[in-house]
Amino acid sequence: MSLQQLQDFKHWHLGHPRGHTVESAVCDGILCAWVMGWMALPVMLVLQEWNWLPLSLASHLLPLGYWSLRRRLHRSGWLRCDWLHTVQGRTGPR
Repeated sequence: MSLQQLQDFKHWHLGHPRGHTVESAVCDGILCAWVMGWMALPVMLVLQEWNWLPLSLASHLLPLGYWSLRRRLHRSGWLRCDWLHTVQGRTGPR
């Protein structure tokens, strides 16, 4: 997952604020967890708190897991996801 994909994902949500309030809140939560996971790595190195490493690694994979789940639900017809093209446009078809 690239930083450009995360930026495209966030820009899509900022450009479509009406009718997507829950989706925007979820987007913000996922991006906050991703950033906190990156910020936790240097702290863990300095304090040598390796117990938190699995949680930090899981937060790195959170956006990818969320997008995979949304893509699967969109393809099965359970929900509509208008922003999938922003993420898939750079990674190719899946």
